[in-house]
Amino acid sequence: MTYIVTLTSPQMAENESDWLITERFTKGLPTELETSEPGTRLAFLVCDNRKHPANNSRKEFSEHGRFITWVGSVQRFNTVGPVDRSITIEPMRRCPRPVPLDGPDGILASLSSTHRTHVEQALSGSAGHCGTATWQALREALLKAHPELAPYIEWLLANLTPVVFDVEDAADRAWQEQRDAAQSLTRVTDFPPSALSAWGRPASRDEPYLAGLIPDPVENSLIDHDVRAGLGSEAPLFDDWRGLGDVRCDIHVLEDSTGRRLEIVNVNATPVERRLGTDMIYYHHPTHSFVLVQYKRLGSRDKEYRVNKQLLDQMDRLERVSELSAKPARSHEWRLSQDSCFLKFAHWRDGAAPTSELAHGMYIPLSYARVLLDDDCTLGKKGGRIFSYERVGRYLVGSEFAELVKHGMVGTVGTSVEQLRDFGLQRAREGYSVMLGFETSEETPRARATRARSRSAKKRPKVNSYSPPASPQPSSDAPGS
Repeated sequence: MTYIVTLTSPQMAENESDWLITERFTKGLPTELETSEPGTRLAFLVCDNRKHPANNSRKEFSEHGRFITWVGSVQRFNTVGPVDRSITIEPMRRCPRPVPLDGPDGILASLSSTHRTHVEQALSGSAGHCGTATWQALREALLKAHPELAPYIEWLLANLTPVVFDVEDAADRAWQEQRDAAQSLTRVTDFPPSALSAWGRPASRDEPYLAGLIPDPVENSLIDHDVRAGLGSEAPLFDDWRGLGDVRCDIHVLEDSTGRRLEIVNVNATPVERRLGTDMIYYHHPTHSFVLVQYKRLGSRDKEYRVNKQLLDQMDRLERVSELSAKPARSHEWRLSQDSCFLKFAHWRDGAAPTSELAHGMYIPLSYARVLLDDDCTLGKKGGRIFSYERVGRYLVGSEFAELVKHGMVGTVGTSVEQLRDFGLQRAREGYSVMLGFETSEETPRARATRARSRSAKKRPKVNSYSPPASPQPSSDAPGS
């Protein structure tokens, strides 16, 4: 099914500020509406200006009374009581310009009588839908009259048909870990996870996760050269890594309405079959501090990790990171401990499709891991050491870890960008997939703390937003019409 939600101008105006932040809308469905056919599960939000008295005297609204203004993906069907149902549309994107449905040059006029009748039926109430054949006709008409919608539809469809990872395949396991690292970076920095959600397998098994990212259609969230075009003359800080012969580097840049910028760098230097795992590194430039998370996979069945020499060697190397850190001299440099490196013992359901949620797992500071390895709680029956939920007992979950990082309670002190670059490349050349997030902003330490404490889904700054038109315009303003 392809869903159509119709709202009046005041209803649209009331919701838009929220949609720009949450990218989510839940809408009740008529009880008689059949939802058994899955179809595309796209949703079009239509602004009906005819129902607003202030617009009755305006010629463009009498000719073009209804406009498609938003598009989204129907991610969930909700049951509210024994009869009532609703759909949750997420993520959502505002159309680059309103798309007129009515009038001689509106979309409905280009449809056959049969498909036009089906769309009108969907438009007749507050929410309706049309079948596959009508959707195909509607899609053809939309892309012919408004080709600028093509990347929006492609991106939303990719969100609705996510790749299912094969946990028995080395490349899929690596991409799964890198994807979780990328989503962790958006959580720590309060950027929307949907910016990194649409993905397809890259051409080569050895390529980084970001190589398969389908770019968000919003201008400043495009990959590679389009990033630089969208952000003016400011090239990514790690752009020169893509010229190194022994590494593969992909970059994605996000920027919000306050000017905070997150450069996400995904680099590999070894074939996937020889990689040792995935590192997530987050660097907060204003405080010159970084945090590293090394991924370890729990068994999909027993949810256990058996300690081996490779892990012990990796822990030895990670402990040297503390040597990069200086002694705190100012209040914002104080940390809960000297730990700047964490182990994430993560697990995924076999064959689970990727979502915007983080993988379940335990975040364990490196010094705590050392204590656990000397404690009887991790001692196995045959003398080996085992990490598991039951044995560890106390650990951080993703939300707790993210809050500590947001508030600057963990991380190195006084580490330079040069040290970060050297360390990131070193980790890649040692055999790790590296997902590095480099955040820059003009925030003071106090402003950062205030933002982190006040942040909620509805208070997140708008990302790559643009100013809406004062009112929907007729299609003669569209390019090529």
